[in-house]
Amino acid sequence: MSGGGSGAQTSGGGDIARTLDLLWDTGPRPSRGPKPGLTLERVVEAAIEVADRDGLGALSMRRIATELGTGTMSLYRYVPGKAELLDLMLDRVQRPAENPADPGDGWRAALEALGRAALALYRRHPWLLEVNQSRPILGPSALDGMERVLARIKPMGLSDPELVSAIIMIDGYVVGAARTQLYQEEAERSSGLTDAQFWEAQRPALEKAMTSGRYPVLAGLSEDTFGSDFDHFEFGLQRILDGLEEFVARRAAGEGA
Repeated sequence: MSGGGSGAQTSGGGDIARTLDLLWDTGPRPSRGPKPGLTLERVVEAAIEVADRDGLGALSMRRIATELGTGTMSLYRYVPGKAELLDLMLDRVQRPAENPADPGDGWRAALEALGRAALALYRRHPWLLEVNQSRPILGPSALDGMERVLARIKPMGLSDPELVSAIIMIDGYVVGAARTQLYQEEAERSSGLTDAQFWEAQRPALEKAMTSGRYPVLAGLSEDTFGSDFDHFEFGLQRILDGLEEFVARRAAGEGA
């Protein structure tokens, strides 16, 4: 998954070799720490819990140690530092479900499921949008997920770079939609106004503008144009898939790009 391009945190910012050892369990195992039962998996889970609850800015080795009821220095038996821990968190949240729901047959259903699952992931872990993942450290969870999707969309008949580009296209769309939703929620929390209250405060000015004759197209829009019943995310996702479907059909017919 690709996070925000100007995020405060960046993946791959730590010791890459050590991070890969931890992700793939190829490095030396830590000696037993002072707190029985503490594991790398538990350290990563605690870090995710902190980020989910209080944001990435609240994440620190000291905060995680407090959550686990142990000393800060004991964490360094398991992970070199915060930068490496972030990459472990990124891979952990992408771990595919053991028994995923059947998305249906065909490549379109696979990409449709990918888009919805990605949006749900960002909803569960909003801090992902704060991370620049343009240079990800690829662990087993990320590669497992990529393998599953590629295996299902391979029948599209596109070149390998085009298949990857289709995934990137869906992810880019989802990131934008997820960020918009997050900003809306943050605005409501910071202002103390619900979305309905915010627009109601503007209603008198907007009604005056609409009757001025200056905005005839806007004034002629139906009353439900900006209603909450319309699913903008789903509409956009389906139009992207429509475009891919047309492209695949043209490619199959030998019409090229």
